[in-house]
Amino acid sequence: MMRRRTGRRTGRGTALATTRGALVAGALLAVVPGCGLTSGSPMVDDVKPGSVGRGQPLKGADLTVTSKEFTEQLVLGAIMGIAFEAAGADVLDRTGIQGSIGAREAVKSGDADAMYEYTGTAWITYQGNSDPIPEPDKQWEAVRAADLKNGLTWLAPSALNNTYALAMNRSNFKEYGTKTLSEVAALATSDPGAVTVCVESEFANRADGMPGMEEAYGMKLPGGNITQMDTGIIYTQVAKGSCTYGEVFTTDGRIKSMNLAVMADDKKFFPNYNVAPEINSKTLKKYPAIAAILAPVTERLNNDVAQELNAKVDVDGQDPHAVALDWMKAEGFVKEG
Repeated sequence: MMRRRTGRRTGRGTALATTRGALVAGALLAVVPGCGLTSGSPMVDDVKPGSVGRGQPLKGADLTVTSKEFTEQLVLGAIMGIAFEAAGADVLDRTGIQGSIGAREAVKSGDADAMYEYTGTAWITYQGNSDPIPEPDKQWEAVRAADLKNGLTWLAPSALNNTYALAMNRSNFKEYGTKTLSEVAALATSDPGAVTVCVESEFANRADGMPGMEEAYGMKLPGGNITQMDTGIIYTQVAKGSCTYGEVFTTDGRIKSMNLAVMADDKKFFPNYNVAPEINSKTLKKYPAIAAILAPVTERLNNDVAQELNAKVDVDGQDPHAVALDWMKAEGFVKEG
């Protein structure tokens, strides 16, 4: 049975993201149980169209963007809002909602108009499916078809796929040379002592985590080779080489900042969590230009971009909105007003 993950996967919050999320959710947002939000904060970025928003097709529109509370979502929510601002809309910022349900329900009910969401979260958590669809585009198509009846329209997905992986430091990568999970499994057979793994307790015990991965890849590890610990500690232990491999999330900024090598999931065992715009269907019908405005921005998003932006927040301590604005300007999507 697939683990039903909500919001950010367990244990992934950082102090900064948690603090900002709490401030936004507590000070600016009032969440009504079972539905959406009652207040927010206007976005006031001084931007004008760059490569998106030309002609300001959203001039006169009042749009509300939302997101979950973790770093990546805060950045993505800001990116979406800034694109809408450049296109002429007045944008209300209701990002930073704890968990998955609140943000989704806000878009579904019309209390918010749009957010960036993950296809895997929708397919498994919201739509109640147990088995992921291995092909990213087919999973998006299935999610899109199922959510149309819920008053939600999914626009084309990005290559950004925030899913599980195993990673190792460069010293161990040079020594063992593994690039895929199949090669890790082969190493575990030829040199069992070489494959030590640090994981979260949940990952260690779930079918879509360590047990399922071992079964899918024919990997047999002694219990003593698997150490359970908190997520943040995993990254530092892998970076130091205390564990040969560690469970990571593929868009985490610490992968880049710690120069970790990520093993390819060559058998496509882990679910796809591709980011795509999730729009209230009534809003999209009223403002169809939203699709063209977001398309080039979404197309530019991938794991490398996400790692870079997330690291600016989680490692360098920058504000998520400022990171989003700087990126939108650097990419030429918007210009200073």
